[in-house]
Amino acid sequence: FFFSAYQQVSTNFITMGKVHGSLARAGKVKGQTPKVEAQEKKKQPRGRAKKRMQYNRRYVNVVTGMGGKRVGPNSNADKMK
Repeated sequence: FFFSAYQQVSTNFITMGKVHGSLARAGKVKGQTPKVEAQEKKKQPRGRAKKRMQYNRRYVNVVTGMGGKRVGPNSNADKMK
């Protein structure tokens, strides 16, 4: 009895459903999105200036959300006010 139940379980793992679609559709979305040229950006500060910027962003100009918790860098909570 135990051996046949074990065989049943082991065969179920082999014949489970497919996880991802066929490889014929790979890259479909990337291929059909229009190409947008990259914009020129201001250069990031390096060395001491970068550390200064990080310090000011993290500890001096701290943005707090609801409940006094600190808000992440990608949050729009500061723009809601």
